[in-house]
Amino acid sequence: MASDSADIKAWLDTVTIDPAVRVLRPDYRALVLAAEGLRPGPSDEASEKLLVSAEEGARAWLAHTPVEEHPHLAAWREAFRAFGAKPQRTRPSAEALLRRAETGLPRVDRLTDIYNAISVAHVLPLGGEDLDHYAGPARLVRATGEEDFGTTAGGEDVVEHCPPGEVVWRDDAGVTCRRWNWRQCTRTRLTLATTRAVFILDALGPLGDAELTAAGDALTEALLASSPGARVAACLVR
Repeated sequence: MASDSADIKAWLDTVTIDPAVRVLRPDYRALVLAAEGLRPGPSDEASEKLLVSAEEGARAWLAHTPVEEHPHLAAWREAFRAFGAKPQRTRPSAEALLRRAETGLPRVDRLTDIYNAISVAHVLPLGGEDLDHYAGPARLVRATGEEDFGTTAGGEDVVEHCPPGEVVWRDDAGVTCRRWNWRQCTRTRLTLATTRAVFILDALGPLGDAELTAAGDALTEALLASSPGARVAACLVR
């Protein structure tokens, strides 16, 4: 479990990016937000408004630009190829969401809807996880192949192991997200009981620091509007 609720900022200071990942993509940055005092629950009017706005904005630029040609998404495709992933089969999370914008983004729960809307509106991969289910600090590494990744298959809980060299987020208990931002584990997923969460906003070269900060500010604003009294801390990790 992460540190107590008075110290989310200290937990953020432990988030790291392994040098092997920096070699692969020196332009990578992560804006990591930790929040406490969140109000979980089903999708509501506020989260619906955010999703509708994100869908409308995405449809406007997708009408004249193929999703894979967006500069930031193109950079993410290159990053996936660099460690052996095939982005046309396992897409960066933001691209996968944007491909659903035309017919409608998923409605999951209040917190998930908020971060999905920000991801689409700002065209960057963004994931959210339950901080109370973390074991130690979050770090971005290249997998050895021995780390456990808990997921589901055919409705059953299963444990997978990533190919060596795959870029993954992990903690002391195993992989929390495979292929940089492709699929999150079941252990740390957000639920209707989540009150403390960590959100990771991924950026590569085409997305500048000012744009990354703007996305973080939008996420913070939406979280505070949805959960009055919540506290949010942020850290830019390079």
